[in-house]
Amino acid sequence: MKRSQAEILHELGPFDGAEHVHGVTYDGHDLWFASGAKVRAVDPVTGQQRRALDVAATAGTAFDGRHLYQIGGDRIRKIDPVTGAVLSAIPVPNPGDNSGLTWAEGCLWIGEYRGRRIHQLDPETGDVLRTIESQRFVTGVTWLDGELWHATWEDDRSDLRRVGPVTGELLEQVELPLDTRVSGLESNGADRFYCGGGNSGKVRVVRRPRT
Repeated sequence: MKRSQAEILHELGPFDGAEHVHGVTYDGHDLWFASGAKVRAVDPVTGQQRRALDVAATAGTAFDGRHLYQIGGDRIRKIDPVTGAVLSAIPVPNPGDNSGLTWAEGCLWIGEYRGRRIHQLDPETGDVLRTIESQRFVTGVTWLDGELWHATWEDDRSDLRRVGPVTGELLEQVELPLDTRVSGLESNGADRFYCGGGNSGKVRVVRRPRT
């Protein structure tokens, strides 16, 4: 198992009107993050806020190439990012214990925080298709180049973990400094991870570890 220390490149935020950063996602242009009553789009380099949509945004956020998906309470809402309209909604598998959210392989993937699990969901029905066990509390979830990564936050420590998408085997661990907490997790599809900072109100940009 490969282990390394996180290289934090820079921080975005805090952001006006947003005390917390929950889920994060990236649409190729904007970085979106959940902030409680709104999901906000900011410049991924400067952190300047570009837009905000009024939707319950209490945990993970995802983007499928056309639509946003946002956890709010016991639902995952599919949202038109241009108009902010809610197009549909599906139930979360474990109300009150859901965390990160991402899109990959035509499905949604959702973290179960205290349950230490990741579920693959049917995006139309919310049915659980597969479950992967983790060794720590699961916060953010993302895919990068066909690899499944998730963030952890437990006992004031956070790390990023690459795990086997079938077995959940820990393959790589990237440790963040003590008290640097990670809520949501997303990649830019290349060389960056975006790490939601929970009640710090920030997003930290972490370099993808070199192979």
